[in-house]
Amino acid sequence: MNILMVLTSHDQLGNTGKKTGFWLEEFAAPYYTFKDAGATITLASPRGGQPPLDPKSDTPDAQTKDTQRFKADSAAQTALAHTLKLSEVAAGDFDAVFYPGGHGPLWDLAEDPVSIALIEATLAAGKPVALVCHAPGVLRDVKTLDGSPIVQGKAVTGFTNTEEQAAGLTEIVPFLVEDMLVQNGGHYSKVADWQPYVLKDGLLITGQNPASSKPAAKELLEQLSLLTTVK
Repeated sequence: MNILMVLTSHDQLGNTGKKTGFWLEEFAAPYYTFKDAGATITLASPRGGQPPLDPKSDTPDAQTKDTQRFKADSAAQTALAHTLKLSEVAAGDFDAVFYPGGHGPLWDLAEDPVSIALIEATLAAGKPVALVCHAPGVLRDVKTLDGSPIVQGKAVTGFTNTEEQAAGLTEIVPFLVEDMLVQNGGHYSKVADWQPYVLKDGLLITGQNPASSKPAAKELLEQLSLLTTVK
């Protein structure tokens, strides 16, 4: 299994003067889920190199077994520090794509033509794409072959309006993930804030929040297993 993980390169939280980036748990939990399953993992970001880490995801209360494992894993840290440029990877080289969240993707990946084309090509090739927390926001401008929004008519989830409100960033983010998915015709649903929730509709897998990152990664592996069996 060759799995591509796509991270943000954006580190500015709007005009607040504060930093953002990717959410550590949403990277670490899937990374080790894939690694422990024997997958080959490639990391990429729009600018390449070290993706910015959201400092809030690195506080003591945000740590998990997977984030602690990452902090003790020099090989994983080196791999993360040397992500490939997204423009240098080809959808055809991978069996699946996973997007960790954090607020950063709402600014760069949501409108990145390379990311949009990557998702479109991956899904068109019959390969699964999973996105967690804020990362479903990068589906905003992704289209089907007939030009419809990729989420139209699909069961999807993502970071909720109330979770964003709790984070105090409703007026800061460029758009709200929940609202966008609904506006694009997605059949959006959610559970209580901060509880794990993952939906799969065809090749598209979405997770609601950080707690959904490992379940989403497991769902992606299950989907790959099924596709391999079918082949």
